[in-house]
Amino acid sequence: MKKNALPVLPTVSPYPKITSEISPSALAKWNSSIRASRQDDNTLSIFETIGQDWAGEGISSKRIGAILRSLAGEDITVNINSPGGDLFEGLTIYNQLREYACKVTVKILGLSASAASIIAMSGDEIQIGRSAFLMIHNIWGLAVGNRHDFAEITEKMTPFDVAMRDVYVARTGMDAKTITSMMDNETWINGGEAVEKGFADSFLLAG
Repeated sequence: MKKNALPVLPTVSPYPKITSEISPSALAKWNSSIRASRQDDNTLSIFETIGQDWAGEGISSKRIGAILRSLAGEDITVNINSPGGDLFEGLTIYNQLREYACKVTVKILGLSASAASIIAMSGDEIQIGRSAFLMIHNIWGLAVGNRHDFAEITEKMTPFDVAMRDVYVARTGMDAKTITSMMDNETWINGGEAVEKGFADSFLLAG
């Protein structure tokens, strides 16, 4: 599937009282030691949480943008092993890869969860390891405020869930109701299921 056929996603946080955070279940299942056995100069690696924290750790859209500018005119490979993180940074990275002029091949090596699963959908071609996993769910975050704030937060979060759903629908061809149910139930998708359901095109080649 050509990535430019995918929808463009909103990237601005919908409400100042909510912060997108990494899912505890994804963080618990993430094996951060999984890396590509080899890579070339046209490889972009996302082996961290999405979004930089106060210590400067994590992958940011600013860093991805700089890398893509340096690779302009070249087909690229994006290796992913990430538990997700800041959804809004993830949406920005998705848009950056979607708009990249040349071919993007995504390789899911270990885990591509939450915001990282959205990034994975931005490839022209998506490959996944047989023992790798995708995880999709609704926006996960921390919020502060009174009951009126929380009612507004729920309302403002919903369009982002719908936007993510539409990407999964466009990629897989599955109906929106099914994808919504999968997101509502935080669904873990192994390599075989990912290929079968259309979240990935093929398995990673051995070697």
